[in-house]
Amino acid sequence: MASTFVTDRRSGVRIARALASPIGVLISVPLLVVAVGIGILLVGRDATRSSAMSVARHQLAEQAVNVQDDVAFALDQADPLLERLRVLADPQRPIEDVLPRMYDLIVGRPGVAYMSISFPDGTFRGAYLNPERHLEVQESRLDTREVHRFAVEAGSLRLTKTEVNTYDPRSRGFYQLALRQQARAWTEPYTFFKSHATGITCTEPMYDGTTLRAVLTVDFDVGALSTFIARPALDQARSVVYTKDGTMLAYPAADKIAVPTGDKLLRHEDLKDPALDALLDKHPEGKTLQLVELPGALASVAPIGGKRAGVELPLDWYVATIVPTATLLGATRRLERSSILASAGALAIAVGLALVLAWNLVRMRRQVKASREEARSAEARAREMGSYRLVARLGAGGMGEVWRAEHRLLARSAAIKLIRPETLRDEGSIEEMRERFRREAQTLASMRSRHTIQIFDYGVTSDGIFYYVMELLDGLDLESLVVRYGPQPAPRVIRLLEQACMSLAEAHDAGLLHRDIKPPNLFTCRAADEVDICKLLDFGIVQTPGDKPMKVVSLGALPETPKLTQLGAMLGTPGFMAPEQILGMRCDGRADLYALGCVAWWLVAGREVFSREEGEAKVLHKHIYDDLPALAPLAKGWFPAELERVIAQCLAKEVDERPQDARALAAMLRAIEIPAEHDWGDERAAAWWAAYSPAKPAPNMPSAEVKVIMPGRTREQRPVEAMDDRAIAQTLAGPTASRGTAD
Repeated sequence: MASTFVTDRRSGVRIARALASPIGVLISVPLLVVAVGIGILLVGRDATRSSAMSVARHQLAEQAVNVQDDVAFALDQADPLLERLRVLADPQRPIEDVLPRMYDLIVGRPGVAYMSISFPDGTFRGAYLNPERHLEVQESRLDTREVHRFAVEAGSLRLTKTEVNTYDPRSRGFYQLALRQQARAWTEPYTFFKSHATGITCTEPMYDGTTLRAVLTVDFDVGALSTFIARPALDQARSVVYTKDGTMLAYPAADKIAVPTGDKLLRHEDLKDPALDALLDKHPEGKTLQLVELPGALASVAPIGGKRAGVELPLDWYVATIVPTATLLGATRRLERSSILASAGALAIAVGLALVLAWNLVRMRRQVKASREEARSAEARAREMGSYRLVARLGAGGMGEVWRAEHRLLARSAAIKLIRPETLRDEGSIEEMRERFRREAQTLASMRSRHTIQIFDYGVTSDGIFYYVMELLDGLDLESLVVRYGPQPAPRVIRLLEQACMSLAEAHDAGLLHRDIKPPNLFTCRAADEVDICKLLDFGIVQTPGDKPMKVVSLGALPETPKLTQLGAMLGTPGFMAPEQILGMRCDGRADLYALGCVAWWLVAGREVFSREEGEAKVLHKHIYDDLPALAPLAKGWFPAELERVIAQCLAKEVDERPQDARALAAMLRAIEIPAEHDWGDERAAAWWAAYSPAKPAPNMPSAEVKVIMPGRTREQRPVEAMDDRAIAQTLAGPTASRGTAD
């Protein structure tokens, strides 16, 4: 026993001596370095693969949720569009009025391919994207058997083509579905007439009593919906929208697909995409987001179903994002090749290269950790604006998004408005928008009148995002009030104008001119038990005492755009501008009173002072030179001659002939005697709100809204102005506010 122990001890000593010898060191150290290198390579490969797959799964899940939200938002556009089409569904209304308005409705609506109004006699009016993805409008009539197609230029129609009419909308599935349901409904996927593109339609019938008046539609086809899925989560990734039976509703290369002929729907077999075929073969069950491993790829699948635009979709939709496994593990494989080279070098330089390899491994792990921390920090910053945290997106318009937010400490609800960066054309546009936000915040902060929208907070995040927080209004703007309910009673007009004068009086006392008084910038709302409270919004182009007067602009050079608000040129909205404002002359508060007179005309008559049918340059010319038309014949119900004289005085061409200031105008309005039977008192106002608006929201903490501007890249699109304050209020006020999106 003792002899064996002594023998083993001697063997250990001999081995130790051999390793300590020069030959032993030359052999053992390189072997040790190689062994350690191989071990590190294996451990590092597993760790980096696991990390890469984890990050990729997170990105895929996040992309699926984003596309799911975007497609759902696209479909929900059907609700406000159908509401606007109701106003235009009159066969006696001239196409010169209807088709340009339908054109304006479809502009800036990603995902929407077609809108139409079909009448019982077979007449069909529509606005649509042609095969070149350009906007056009048309009218087809069965009595004349002709189809007239038009381009819309500067608000006017230009005939581009006349064809023989073979289309009868009454024979189409959407029309028959509307008659069967007698209510709004979604069609199952079908092929569109002539283009044969696969799509889905939201259809709704309109009745006068029991008589069918028209059938309205909003269509979404493969090409239009595909614009929402063009942004890949990772390199070589692609997103698709489809039904479980394999019908394709959106595909990233939809514009390059050969559309099936006849009434054949676009199927996954037509795309010849092996990964997509494999996904449909092993499609996951359930109604939640899931990740699916495919041969050579990984996919995230999220359902899109339930109610869209207030109506259940007929089929379950899904959105999937597919990415090749090689893309996910590309960085890992590059790391493996580098590690093998490093291990080979370790045979020559032994411990030194081993130390370098270990140091590189530690550095890479630190970089991965730092990148993860930076990503988490960036994500947290992206979802926070000052003291507010973004919760959920509520809606979006041509240039902005509205998000529900909460104050982190006070638990107070808020709304955050994000300006879409891609709608700003260049850096100058971004700087201009920032300046407008800054000026508007400072202007509103200086106001104390209860009839001026109130600002709570303003700031800039560390990422350079401008925002400010304002009160949340419960009501609707005066444009929507007239569009939905028609001309307003004279006593109510007097009451609303008098309140607007109180806000303007304070602004004018401070030397501030609003310069964009118009119905969308005046909001009637309720607060607690008070109703018909008028608020003045959107001080984005206010003129301060230090501003220089604008240079005169030639009427012949005026662009035909819905809003003219470019800095350094003519500021304001055609149809609501004083002559001196149009000509670029120095203005005072009486220019705002002229615009307020135009608003009064809109409330009383239900239309602008001068119609825009002849073009905006003509409207501006009339505001400078033409006499006012008669207002009394356009009024609804009792209309005092004193109110007509006050409005006419506000609209005087000469500045000195108008009321001297807002207080003088308010006094003139208060002096109008209103008979008791026509008085618009608190009881009558409360009765109107009870009859025409939903119940008040449940009591909660005081609400606020946050306006934000974000820097970013730009892209070309039709010039549209950012959502103003009333659009945020409309979005959050629900059915009480106008249901159109911000434009």
